[in-house]
Amino acid sequence: MRRLIVEEPHSRAAVWSLRTAVFALAAAAVAVGLARFAGVDAGAALTVFAAALTLAFLALLLAGSAGVVIWRTGRRGAGQAAFGCFLSLALLAYPAYLAAIALPLPMIADVTTDFASPPAFMISAKARAARAGQTPPAWDSADKPLQQDAYPKVQPILVDLEPTQAYQLVLRVAKDLGWKIVDSNPPNLRVDGVAQIEAIARSPVFGFADDIAVRVRPLASQTRIDLRSVSRVGRQDFGANAHHFEHFAAAVQDALQEP
Repeated sequence: MRRLIVEEPHSRAAVWSLRTAVFALAAAAVAVGLARFAGVDAGAALTVFAAALTLAFLALLLAGSAGVVIWRTGRRGAGQAAFGCFLSLALLAYPAYLAAIALPLPMIADVTTDFASPPAFMISAKARAARAGQTPPAWDSADKPLQQDAYPKVQPILVDLEPTQAYQLVLRVAKDLGWKIVDSNPPNLRVDGVAQIEAIARSPVFGFADDIAVRVRPLASQTRIDLRSVSRVGRQDFGANAHHFEHFAAAVQDALQEP
């Protein structure tokens, strides 16, 4: 005797939770690709990413709704709802992480080691082209107390090297850090002995650019290295510019200790 077995129907909310989460991840990948490889305007890329986050939040709501329906009716789809929830949380974890980082930090995106005379960005054709014709805004003196409180270790670097040696050291360290050297001027010993280096560092995910100006200036018995790092996107740099300096200072120290 045959028995008719009727399977419980799937929860539609569970199915759409997974589909929406997958689509959100795809949209996020497109946003990152547009910013990092296609050179699309940061605002457009962030708009696409914001849409991806909205979809991830919707998928999370659908997963929660599916969980309630499955619990009450015994419908199938618990695995799909759980996977949709996991994918959504994985995507939402990144902005949550950034928010946690930004919470204790000041709303600044411009860090310098010299408040009185921040290193200037170069005006050469190569430098302007690398910045897409833009010039970082003038340093805002109102940022001084904010930077001092948040990043007290951002200070000038003094080295017991001749200006030319310090200039070569800075170039090597910048390249080792993965910064793109835009342009540079070696020390002009006939004038003031000051050297300039301009570089670009990029954020790890979206590849947003931070413009970095380094100045090498001779003192009486030492050489002083100053740095200014400015983010092109937003008023909050999530500590990136201070981290550029910290990595740079640590790399310079390591290079000085090499035999």
